[in-house]
Parts: sequence; structure tokens; C-alpha cells
Amino acid sequence: MNVRAKRVVGLLVAPVLGTCLLAGCDDGSRADDGQARSARAQEQRARQVADAWRGSAAAAVWSRGYFPMADAVQIPQSGWHSRADEQAYDARNFTLRGDLPAATTDQGKVEWTSGGTLTRPLWGAAKAYRSFALNDTTGPRLTVTGAKLGTTAIATSRGTATVPAWLFTLDGYDSPLKRVAVIASKPPESPVAPVREGDAGGLRGLTRLAGTAADGRSVTVRATHGGCDDGPVVKALETDESVVLYASVKGARSGPCTAELLEQDVEVELRGPLGERVLLDALTGRPVPSADR
Repeated sequence: MNVRAKRVVGLLVAPVLGTCLLAGCDDGSRADDGQARSARAQEQRARQVADAWRGSAAAAVWSRGYFPMADAVQIPQSGWHSRADEQAYDARNFTLRGDLPAATTDQGKVEWTSGGTLTRPLWGAAKAYRSFALNDTTGPRLTVTGAKLGTTAIATSRGTATVPAWLFTLDGYDSPLKRVAVIASKPPESPVAPVREGDAGGLRGLTRLAGTAADGRSVTVRATHGGCDDGPVVKALETDESVVLYASVKGARSGPCTAELLEQDVEVELRGPLGERVLLDALTGRPVPSADR
């Protein structure tokens, strides 16, 4: 799993699960009861979100838009040639040797495999390059030598679609690094209000969608946790219309600890393919954001 941490000055007190830690009891029954109540509260919130979205105007807007469900950047088909290149990509360390073309058009067409099209604005090549080339420093680097506008396939909320993409030529590679060029639709307003982090049985937020399995039977999301727990837990409530993810942490410990905000990728297995069901975050009541939104 990929983990990214950010340290903040100060101390946090880790959440206390149940009443056992406060009362100093010597068996785990009260703590177990507290954990069970938290789990029920989390699932109830997920059910509230699912019910609010069912048949809503927001669901109708979602069904008509273009919402990517996978990373907008696709590495070369051959994969990385070396560990150094992989490290360079992970660090987003690129250098540009040559010129990038201006956009050839302001609009591009999304074409779904299942039928239907949608016209959306396009990113220019320079903006697309800057979206993944975040650094140009010493150490392992990948060299981009040019780009052209082409197409690629990507998983979306309405199934697989062929979309415009910038194809960036990499020094030493026969296949390009692709960056989706079409801009995602604006997500609809949620029909249910968010709750505060920590409410509803200790719900935590999801940073973004990190990927969807090819068969749609699992999704990978980036979840947050702190320095006084054993990491995030993400569960799913599935209905015919939606998949509501509800995140929490496991192994929260009491007492002072460093104020770290950690992010971790968590794969969540589903009972059935995600398909055209909307993927929702129980905390916010909104669709889980993708990297391209």
C-alpha cells in the first residue's frame, strides 16, 4: 500500500473507543459494545446516504455526465524499464526536452462502449503535462520529448469510454505516457448534508478514488488516519443504485501522540461489479472524488 504522511506541529489525543478505557475495567465487554455501536452508527449513516441518492435529481445528473473512475495518467504499456524510472514517476520528477503543442481543438468527444457520446472541453498539452510533472529536481527523472493528441480508454461512471488524451513521448520508451485530456463534468450537489469527521460512529473522510479493478469488483480509495492507530478500515454498503463507502480507523489508542495525517490506499472488494452505480462517501454524502476532479 502507498502511504503518505504529513506532520503538523502540536499534539493530538487519539479517540477513545467505548467506555472501558475511561472506567479502567479489566474485561473487553464494554469496549466491544462501544465498537458494535460505532459500527451500527457508521452503517446507518451509509444507509441514510444511499436512501437520499436513490431516485434523486443528483443521481439523474450523475447518470448523464462524464466522471472518470480511474487515474487520468496511464503509464507506458511496457511498464517502467527500471526501478529508477519507477521512482522518478512516483516522485513526479520529469524534465521537458522540446516543445509541447498547443491544443488543436477546444472540445473533445467522450464515446462510451455501451453507446452514447458527450462533448466536453479539453486540457491543453502544457496544463496536462503540469498535472503530473510536479518536480524537476536532481535524482531519477523521466524525460518528455514531445506530445500529440490521441485517444485512450478509461473506466467511467457509465462504463468504459474512449476519450481524447495527450500522448507524451518518453525518452527510451516505445509507447507513450498518456494523460486524459477531456475535463470531467461538474459533480451534482448532494441531496444529503455531510457529517463532521468523527461523528456517526467515528467516520473518517476519503481523499480520492485511486482506481477501479478491470472487472469492477473492487475499488481502491485513499483514506486518512493518524499516528495513534493501526490504519484505516473502509467498508461498503451496496444497493442497486449506489455503493456507499464508510471509512474509520482501527486500533485507536488513548494518550498523547504526534499530530500526523497519514494517507493510505485501501482496496475495497464489492459483491458485484461497480458498473454504473454511483460511488459515494458516507462522511460527505458526495461522490468519491477522482484524481481528475
